[in-house]
Amino acid sequence: MREKVVSDCRQILKAYKSGEFGECIMPEDSNSQKFENEEQRLAYFTLPMALNYQRDSYKLWEAALRTFNDKETKVVFDIEKSSKMNIEELKKLLTKHKLALQPNKHTLTWQTLSRTINLKFGSLTALFKEAEYNFLKLRDLIQIKYKKDFPYISGPKIFNYWAFIIQEYGKIKLTNSEFIEIAPDTHVTQCSVKLGVIKDEEASSLSKENINKKWRELLNGTEINPMDMHSPFWFWSRGGFAYKLK
Repeated sequence: MREKVVSDCRQILKAYKSGEFGECIMPEDSNSQKFENEEQRLAYFTLPMALNYQRDSYKLWEAALRTFNDKETKVVFDIEKSSKMNIEELKKLLTKHKLALQPNKHTLTWQTLSRTINLKFGSLTALFKEAEYNFLKLRDLIQIKYKKDFPYISGPKIFNYWAFIIQEYGKIKLTNSEFIEIAPDTHVTQCSVKLGVIKDEEASSLSKENINKKWRELLNGTEINPMDMHSPFWFWSRGGFAYKLK
């Protein structure tokens, strides 16, 4: 069973990279590419992640881009200013382009994250320096030591996906990145069923941690890291599994 799953993963990965899934544009591709400095870029790919819960990812990042491109609202990506801003003013800025869909909750989450980063580290760059650009140390900082201070980002699904995004788009290279888990969202879970990694009834009963564990055990010792499969799985599932395994 393991050999078949690994073989299927290699085939899916190859098909994705060669364009057989068609045009694959990730939600996070919706960004300006005109960041003024590293800190602004890191804030752009960090703060909206905490609002990415049970909503359309494409609409989230489109709202983030509109917010960034608006001279009035762009300030929300300045972590120091967001951390000190009047909560009602921050709410007004975050809701203007529907970046915050739950005005009170999302605004509080945004400001809590900003304050954590600003007061405990000084900047996102300083956070990565404290973690020595090591994924495992970063995980300990956010998921254990300061867990309550990183709402949603510290959760297993969002944290692992954020670590992936911060490398792919934030241009931060982390050592031990092979330990980033696959972050089983709906699409990854559906692929897990399709490939026989979990049973259909387990899709809703198994915890994300257990699904992660199954994928790590299956891919251990191969050239594929679990997170390598996230985007291919995402598009394979979104395409209704139109690509047929040989």
